[in-house]
Amino acid sequence: MKKLTFLLPFLASALCFATGWKLSKKARYHGGLLGEPVMDRNFSLPPDQYFSQKLDHFNPTDVRTWKQRYFTNDTFYYAGGPVFLMIGGEGTASPKWMVTGQWIELAMIYGAMCFQLEHRYYGKSHPTPDSSVKNLVYLSSEQALADLANFIENMNNAKNLTGSKWIVFGGSYPGSLAAWMRIKYPHLVHGAVSSSGPLLAKSNFKEYMEVVRASLATHSEKCVSQVERAIKQITTVIEEDEVEADLDKLFKLCDPLEPSNDPNDISNFFESLASNWAGIVQYNKDNREFEGAKGTNITIDVACDLMTSGSGKHPIHRYADLNAMLLEAYGEKCMDYKYSKMIKNMRDTSWKDEEAAAARLWTYQTCTEFGFFQTSNATDQPFGDDFQENFFQQQCVDIFGAKFNADFLKAAIRRTNMFYGGYDIEISRVIFVHGSIDPWHALGITHSLSEEAQAILINGTAHCADMYPGSDRDPPQLVEARQRIMETIGKWLE
Repeated sequence: MKKLTFLLPFLASALCFATGWKLSKKARYHGGLLGEPVMDRNFSLPPDQYFSQKLDHFNPTDVRTWKQRYFTNDTFYYAGGPVFLMIGGEGTASPKWMVTGQWIELAMIYGAMCFQLEHRYYGKSHPTPDSSVKNLVYLSSEQALADLANFIENMNNAKNLTGSKWIVFGGSYPGSLAAWMRIKYPHLVHGAVSSSGPLLAKSNFKEYMEVVRASLATHSEKCVSQVERAIKQITTVIEEDEVEADLDKLFKLCDPLEPSNDPNDISNFFESLASNWAGIVQYNKDNREFEGAKGTNITIDVACDLMTSGSGKHPIHRYADLNAMLLEAYGEKCMDYKYSKMIKNMRDTSWKDEEAAAARLWTYQTCTEFGFFQTSNATDQPFGDDFQENFFQQQCVDIFGAKFNADFLKAAIRRTNMFYGGYDIEISRVIFVHGSIDPWHALGITHSLSEEAQAILINGTAHCADMYPGSDRDPPQLVEARQRIMETIGKWLE
């Protein structure tokens, strides 16, 4: 999943005291109620720590172990306080999250000890010598949940936390894991905050691009129509075999786009063009600057203003200008659309490049558990129809082998939904948080299941917006959602 990268000023008053939970001395000392950005408080980043983890939790005869990375922040903790666990996901765990973000604000209020556990295989947590297909058999959400359970039990014993209430946090795929952790290990996890977590596995996730279209329409319908016109113009140029060199130059392609190109090249080209907009929408106006994220200034408004400005440029040239803007923002010289190159990179089983390794690992999880393919199958979207479900299913075969075909994926998705329940779950002490702009809310729970399983759909916000540090640019509905999360956790801890 190229767009799920995944992750991760409120509390200006002392409303947390209404919950009846005590504020620790350490939290008072560090100004936990003032709401200033935590990174400004000069907290040092915690060092890497490693935990001896089982390789296969479901085979008692397999006693092999490996070292899983985690981080600790006990600055705010007092004896008997809760324990907060940030769940790692499909990328390298960042120690920056140990000193900032809304969960740290909550830790200061409730006197919580904080842990972050990196997901197996990602980052520096390597259970096997490489990521060959035979070794990836141990990469699954079920194994990841068992890692978390084993970690909790061992930390309870090692740090005398047996009487503490554990609250898990996660955003995007870790948001799914947070909810599933509460379902599968309720005796270990007291509550869960699931942010932007898709809970229904689905191969043809056509709704993703439908939400992208709807989100662009919040700027203007003209923006949507200009995008659609640009795509039609590009399609006509390719189909009529005209001036391919102009497309090469316009979109700064790394390789010439020629009539003899592999059809998968064309699909990858159009999918990449759509991904420009998908990324802008998914992370629209979030507060990722503290992570060093690039392109955060390119919002829906900026991109749509470019597409709809009064200049006399054709839509295809405006689209090319946006593409150039994004390439520059991300430090890329050209747009690499070649399918064969992508497959070759995805077949690399080494750990030498964490980002490249993560792309292979997450693709494996989508091909064996979730699907989540952001296809062009929907008719109500402006990006054409050149990257349909079979295009993504073919990638599974080309990267991992012939057995990872459409039938295999269908059975895998059925198993995932049967194991976790999809939308049809019975759960308590969980909050499902989504943003209306975020395309992933289409596979999440956006309506409360019960008094004990509340859903918050924040109008106008994007992916995991509730998790990031507060900003004076945050809309009131986002501030209100964070306040509600704070109060709910306080009730859980009473």
